Amino acid sequence: MADPLEPLTRLPGVAADADAVREALTRVHNHRANRRGWPATSAEAALRAARASASLDGGAAELPASGPVTDPVLAGALRVADALAGLQPAWRSAPGQALARLHVLAAADLPGVGDDDLGRPRRDPGVGERLDALAGLVTGGTSVPAPVLVAVVHGELLALAPFPTATGVVARAAARLTAVATGLDPRGLAVPEVGHYRAADEYRAAAAAFATGEVEGLGRWFAHCAQAWQVGAREGLGIAEAAAA
Repeated sequence: MADPLEPLTRLPGVAADADAVREALTRVHNHRANRRGWPATSAEAALRAARASASLDGGAAELPASGPVTDPVLAGALRVADALAGLQPAWRSAPGQALARLHVLAAADLPGVGDDDLGRPRRDPGVGERLDALAGLVTGGTSVPAPVLVAVVHGELLALAPFPTATGVVARAAARLTAVATGLDPRGLAVPEVGHYRAADEYRAAAAAFATGEVEGLGRWFAHCAQAWQVGAREGLGIAEAAAA
């Protein structure tokens, strides 16, 4: 069967951007601090990712000087960050289950969210079908370059908003899971969330453009994601440099 995402690789700039992302991430993984000390740098990257992701959804970006995290969005993003490594097997074999767990973690403290709302996708027409299609792509239904698949997962979840809350945190976490699962960023050393945060207006505009399904909109989203991942790679290099100092 034809690869459903293959036409995306022929959009202007997409192939070159994918190569640039891979090269940037290779530099991060080859840094001397990440050869043996990657667990520490990966943990710092995950923390920065959670803070940036929470801020994009209107939550606090800073951790309290003392005491527990009280901001519900940041608390959820931190729980998600802590759980990502353990969710890798589910993401590779049963992405729907992993998404449900991400939502439980991200939305548990949000106002007005009851236990019956956690981890349950909306039942609106088409939601289940699109989630199934996305799961098929994640579990081997495409052979496009990893940066393209990561962008599709991220953009589709933002557009579909399968859960009534915590859409952004869940979508960005799923993108990280995909980057690790595909080998694009296998140790989670980059912080693309910082790239999205620093270009927040364009992030939202490009995501809305992707949701239209039009060629120009798709190209705009892929260009933004490629730039965000390169910013995230530079953030990862900064973490590694600090660790090596």
